[in-house]
Amino acid sequence: MASSLCLFLLYSVILQSAICVAAQTKSTIAIGDSHTAESNTSPWLLSPSGDFAFGFLPLNDTNLFLLSIWYAKISENTVVWYANGDSPAPKGSKVELNANDGLVLTSPNGVGLWNTTEVLNSGVSRGVFNDTGNFVLEDGDFNSLWETFKHPNDNLLPSQVLEKGVKLSSKLKERNFSKGRFELHLQNDGNLVMYSINLPSGYANENYYESQTVGSNKSSAGTQLVFDSSGELYVLRENNEKFNMSGKDGEDDDSSKVSTTDFYLRATLNLDGVFSLFKHPKSSTDSSGWTIVWSHPENICSYIAVAGSGVCGYNSVCTLGDDKRPRCQCPKSYSLVDPDDPYGSCKPDFIQGCVEDDLYDFEILTETDWPLSDYVSQKPFTEEQCRKSCLEDCFCSVAIFRTDSCWKKKLPLSNGIYDGSTLGDAKAFLKVRKDNTSIIVNKNNNRGTLVLVVSVLFGSSAILNAVLIVAICVSTSMILQYEKKLRRVSRSDTSVETNLRYFTYKELEKAANGFDKELGRGSFGIVYEGVINNNTSSETRVAVKKLNNFLLDQAHKEFRNEVNGIGLTHHKNLVRLLGFCEGGSERLLVYEYMSNGTLAKFLFNSSDKKQRPSWKLRLEIAIGVARGLVYLHEECITRIIHCDIKPQNILLDDNFNARISDFGLAKLLNMNESKTNTGIRGTKGYVAVEWFKNMPITTMVDVYSYGVVLLEIISCRRCVQEMDQGEEEKAILTDWAYDCYRDGAVDALVEGDNEALDDKGKLEKLVMIAIWCVQEDPVLRPSMRNVIHMLEGTVEVQVPPYPSPVSIQYSLI
Repeated sequence: MASSLCLFLLYSVILQSAICVAAQTKSTIAIGDSHTAESNTSPWLLSPSGDFAFGFLPLNDTNLFLLSIWYAKISENTVVWYANGDSPAPKGSKVELNANDGLVLTSPNGVGLWNTTEVLNSGVSRGVFNDTGNFVLEDGDFNSLWETFKHPNDNLLPSQVLEKGVKLSSKLKERNFSKGRFELHLQNDGNLVMYSINLPSGYANENYYESQTVGSNKSSAGTQLVFDSSGELYVLRENNEKFNMSGKDGEDDDSSKVSTTDFYLRATLNLDGVFSLFKHPKSSTDSSGWTIVWSHPENICSYIAVAGSGVCGYNSVCTLGDDKRPRCQCPKSYSLVDPDDPYGSCKPDFIQGCVEDDLYDFEILTETDWPLSDYVSQKPFTEEQCRKSCLEDCFCSVAIFRTDSCWKKKLPLSNGIYDGSTLGDAKAFLKVRKDNTSIIVNKNNNRGTLVLVVSVLFGSSAILNAVLIVAICVSTSMILQYEKKLRRVSRSDTSVETNLRYFTYKELEKAANGFDKELGRGSFGIVYEGVINNNTSSETRVAVKKLNNFLLDQAHKEFRNEVNGIGLTHHKNLVRLLGFCEGGSERLLVYEYMSNGTLAKFLFNSSDKKQRPSWKLRLEIAIGVARGLVYLHEECITRIIHCDIKPQNILLDDNFNARISDFGLAKLLNMNESKTNTGIRGTKGYVAVEWFKNMPITTMVDVYSYGVVLLEIISCRRCVQEMDQGEEEKAILTDWAYDCYRDGAVDALVEGDNEALDDKGKLEKLVMIAIWCVQEDPVLRPSMRNVIHMLEGTVEVQVPPYPSPVSIQYSLI
């Protein structure tokens, strides 16, 4: 009996272990199976060998997740496929297998984020994850209906085939899986090409790599890009010949062959545009074990993009590393616009203007050039003449001197390259401020004033000195009183000075229920829903903006802008600031709650053209936004340039009145100021050309953004969107709207919207107003007050000129 009991227990343990192993290596899912994004969630599926995992991966330190496939046995999770790069899933999101729609990814509140519906032709029975890293949806007869291998992102794996017309797209950044700036495409003519695209439009620049596998008398055209199970990567021609990607000119190269038995392999279009074959020993779990076997092109830094920035961002310089990968670097006195994007654009750390040339000097760079940024060529010229000519020209940012020729260039500089083999005799004279003058002047302003006063005192008579001393004392007293007044934004007397309520962090944490319900997020913080007690029996719903506490100085500046700026404003078309919290590293703002959300949600939520919001209501919203901007520009105590007008920053109250919000990017001006110079601000698609041309920033940047928003209100279309092949002319709304107006076809902008089509006169007038607002030259744009007059019909709208494509291109940078 005892032996029987022991055998039973042993059998139970073995069975339980087998069940546990089976559960851990689950590779098939049935209809109704689901998986939820949580911080400690294990993979949904593992391939039978355990080499690949499928599920949710957390993105950095955020509460966002990526539905993806990755190498399960390598640390730091090397991702090889992902579904929702452009719209990461919030914590609590769920992916489910549905018989009709296949995989369906939804947010915690049920909003659809991604699905496989559009590519399915029949009902799904199961999902299978195999050892090649391919996830397949199958029908009842085990036929493949959809698979990750046929919908790649930036990677190919052994056994994967890229068909004609299919593309690889690079990531945007190292941990940002949005669509990046480079694509690999097997064209319909059989040619495998790589090129950069001008985000966010998707416009393709000229190729920087071609396999040249098109049909000719000597060879047949390519049909597929094949990454076979043995690790060879080649373009398969129609006659079954192979163009080997590893060898020179497509010939076989035995030295580059790698065993798939001993190594993991992946072919990746990197975020820098280089297509590389990587290997990793299967015996190692270290993520640093990935090494390059081969890559294309040989020198991507030499690629010149006529219509874009090149491999690196604007004002950057590309240097080729030993691994054939580009290194992008900002010149001295320039810094990255986005510190988290080493391949991005650089901005000058000083303000360049048409002032005395003795404020500037040159940083000399050898073997460096920005080939397509010339606006003047001078020859014959000496090196000294070249330097002098640039120094005396306020438009000149850099001059290139070679032999007896001088090329003057202005910002933004594109296609920057450092190359000793081709630019050995080139000298670049980069204009910079002497000794960081722009910074020193600001920091030492008070000290400089003191030196000046002392100098005057010692060089003046006793009577004059006495007068000056009295004047200085009075002035100092007034300044101290003024500064004391400004410092009163504190807990003890905030209500007196700004009419705002001061909250403790604990009060707001309780009001927002632990910050559990997110309303939206931006570059500086996240907005949560909350309820505050009004010291009476009533409660008020509010929106609590919690500013990011990284880069504390910048967050503090953002906080002060909003408190001091918004706290003094009061207008029915602005969101009202109710209070704030400032304690330690925490910065929070409390706003009115806007029950109908953002204008973006209002305009763009419905894909059905017949379900557009009311035309009349859209016109009222357009006028409301314009009135709010008139107040900011002309009527409030401190003139404000918002700098980031877009539908996401326009909220709708209970009655759908437009309320401008988020003044965090605003540039505050004194009432006697009309312009300022500041760093680039705003959002792609809405940014005026002034930001990129070292021009003074005025209220006209908001007018440009309003013109874009007005077109979005008219058409219920985003200003930039991806279009199907053959509809690329509609991708950039400002460009397409002018084409429609010029051709007398403004109806196309509101196709299917009968209410708008019945009001064609008003429709055409609104389009004309918008086109006036998006003119490249800010002098041509109307003020927001004039925009109001045109909207209300008190001023006649004249025929607008064509908005330069240059301004549209800049707005997309």
